[in-house]
Amino acid sequence: MAIRVIRGYRTISGEAANLLAGLPPWDLEAKVLARVFCLRADARRRGETPLPRQISAWRDELRRDLMAEWQQRLSQPRAGLAVIAAISPLFEEWLERRHGVLTYRLTQVLTGHGSFGRFLFLIGREETPGCHHCEDRPEDTVEHTVALCPAWAEHRRVLRDVVGDGDLSRPALVQAMVRSEGDWDAVSSFCEAVMLAKEEAGRVRERTSSRPSRRERHSGRRGSRDDLRPP
Repeated sequence: MAIRVIRGYRTISGEAANLLAGLPPWDLEAKVLARVFCLRADARRRGETPLPRQISAWRDELRRDLMAEWQQRLSQPRAGLAVIAAISPLFEEWLERRHGVLTYRLTQVLTGHGSFGRFLFLIGREETPGCHHCEDRPEDTVEHTVALCPAWAEHRRVLRDVVGDGDLSRPALVQAMVRSEGDWDAVSSFCEAVMLAKEEAGRVRERTSSRPSRRERHSGRRGSRDDLRPP
């Protein structure tokens, strides 16, 4: 469910996907429902009929407990460390915001699961994790793409004009995104333009390459990229 909401690759961890989507883990939601059921049953055994406002108050209190437990879990994540570390300090702001929609390419930048050499190398889509847009082929990561790669300098200038001249790390991007709808749109526009260009460049490389892709050579051991994309 969360993967569909965030339009992300299926390789994104459940912890990260739930946080991005603003959907608490199902077991915590189930705990709230079970506790409300028990409270209502206890009241009936005492011959009482809980009023709607009482039930609502129980749910509100249990919801606060749920959010506290969820936040505690996120302090020791098992996967999706980078995106969780970026959002966790702004946990409430992220969940309570009233603007911004996650897109396929914005989610790629927030998670690192997408058209980045490092990720594509890990899933068998590239021979190396290097950046195809830099002569010295440094590792192509989110940080390299957003803050360093000269191919995206003009897009980066536009982004800095909106979000400020500070760093462009993932925590800084998230901070800008929750600050206002305009800043969210600026980050999203940057991601759409840059990631689309990277995707198109990748397709051109595949069409012009005379050798089979790493995915094709290892098709017996790995699934295709299409199997990992958003459902």
